[in-house]
Amino acid sequence: MFTPGTFGTPNTASSTRVLLLGSGELGKELTIELQRYGCEVIACDRYEGAPAMQVAHRSHVFPMLDGMALRRIVALERPDLIVPEIEAIATEVLVELEQQGQRVVPTARAARLTMNREGIRRLAAEELKLPVSPYRFVGSEAEALAAGHELGFPFVLKPLMSSSGHGQSVVRSIEALPAAWRYSQEGARAGGGRCIVEGFVRFDFEITVLTVSASNGIQCCPPIGHIQIDGDYRESWQPCAMTEAVWLKAQDIAKTVVGALGGWGIFGVECFVRGEDVIFSEVSPRPHDTGLVTLGSQPWSEFALHARAILGLPVPSIRLQRPSFSVALLGEGNGVPRFSGVDRALAIPETQVRLFGKPECRGHRRLAVVVSSGDDVEQARTRAREAAQAVRIVLD
Repeated sequence: MFTPGTFGTPNTASSTRVLLLGSGELGKELTIELQRYGCEVIACDRYEGAPAMQVAHRSHVFPMLDGMALRRIVALERPDLIVPEIEAIATEVLVELEQQGQRVVPTARAARLTMNREGIRRLAAEELKLPVSPYRFVGSEAEALAAGHELGFPFVLKPLMSSSGHGQSVVRSIEALPAAWRYSQEGARAGGGRCIVEGFVRFDFEITVLTVSASNGIQCCPPIGHIQIDGDYRESWQPCAMTEAVWLKAQDIAKTVVGALGGWGIFGVECFVRGEDVIFSEVSPRPHDTGLVTLGSQPWSEFALHARAILGLPVPSIRLQRPSFSVALLGEGNGVPRFSGVDRALAIPETQVRLFGKPECRGHRRLAVVVSSGDDVEQARTRAREAAQAVRIVLD
């Protein structure tokens, strides 16, 4: 049985085994941090050669929604910790495993609630009474149209289960609804189904509040500003300027949600800011893509903080090291990625380029990130955008 603060040696009987469910670029960084404590990491995903698999001790390929396959791998590997890195997992199996004594990060309940937008929205709005955008849950295009008439156009249509903006769109008119509904069904993780219709929030900016729950309490990282297009992260920066009153409200919302979900780890709490108001949007009980900026901005990145927290280790007082800015590099088309201009990008001061190592691109995919630091956010932004423009992606 795993005891916080006690670690063995990988690939031996004493090893601390971590089963990672989902092996993308965030999982890759987490795997590296876990291995700093001698953890034996087993990376799982639906395809071979995923980024975290390239640095893990071993890997398994199976659909994350396949409950029978998940049970089989858990029985085979006997992990000390099960760590979800994506939303689309057979969460009902995680609940069963947790009831049988298996440790799930942060908890199986948190994974189940946040996989489904209905679960987390009802928790935030109806149980915790947090400010949220007006919403309706719908099961058909006709119900979405009725919700649109009730909440008003434009509105946001999202599948209850999706990630990175898949299936999400802003519906600006009745005529645009049929295409938006089809897209929502195509983009849903579970292959269609119910959606959420959200009243359009006219906000000044949106933020991610990375919130860490650890053995020594809950604390928030400095606020991260971000830009999303169709629900998918494009740029993020830390710190995000705001009044102290707004920041206190955002922290209160984040700590309330994280406390209700329970467990140890880092949570990405997304909020809209409108004037002096803070409106809860979503939460991910794992490292957040906008948090890639912490690779340059904090002494301990979100991945280092997550590793420490889930292993039961105390988390240090979080502080900003340097203002930083991140830019996602996207592939468009089909093929195997090849990068050039990395040397020019790295000639820019205080700049990092992380190539994720994804084996292929199909359509539209995030393949790398640039993170730059500076004396202030504006200098970091200029550097990061210049570095991003220097890198060229070709799909062979």
